[in-house]
Amino acid sequence: MKKLTVLFILSLFLGSCSKQQARKPISQSSGSFIKESIERNKILIAKEEQDINQFIKNDSLNEYISSPKGYWFSYKTKVNEDTKVPLRGDVAYFDYEIKSLDGKLIYSKEQLKPQIYFIDKENILNGLRDGIKIMKKGEEILFLFPSHVAYGYHGDNDKIGTNIPILCTVTLNDIKIENSNN
Repeated sequence: MKKLTVLFILSLFLGSCSKQQARKPISQSSGSFIKESIERNKILIAKEEQDINQFIKNDSLNEYISSPKGYWFSYKTKVNEDTKVPLRGDVAYFDYEIKSLDGKLIYSKEQLKPQIYFIDKENILNGLRDGIKIMKKGEEILFLFPSHVAYGYHGDNDKIGTNIPILCTVTLNDIKIENSNN
């Protein structure tokens, strides 16, 4: 009887192994969702760039420079001397304020308080991360950040909504060199 039980269990095991097939996915994706998402993003970026270009066109008093990182900027105060810009690990001391493209104040310098930023060692807006590295001590720059280098799809969970381009005026007050005792 013991042999019969073992043979029965063995046949069940071998039989079930040979009959089992891979499960098919419940749903198959054709990639259309990703393609549609890419198209929506292209339309969104084009609309934001159109709005930013209109802002630049209406602001004929200032010259705007297009950054390879996807934003625009204009010097409000430019330092012409050949002085240091912040590098990775340096500490940048800056103030900034945020406005909407129509010029409405979203966050004042007082609300945002003076900032201390360890270059490339802390998380801040992608646009600010790059923008601060082009600044010299004493400069003030107006940045036009499309949403993808600002607060993006998520917004800031407070005053800045989904996919909102912003104006960001930044003043670089000081730079401390990494490992400097100054």
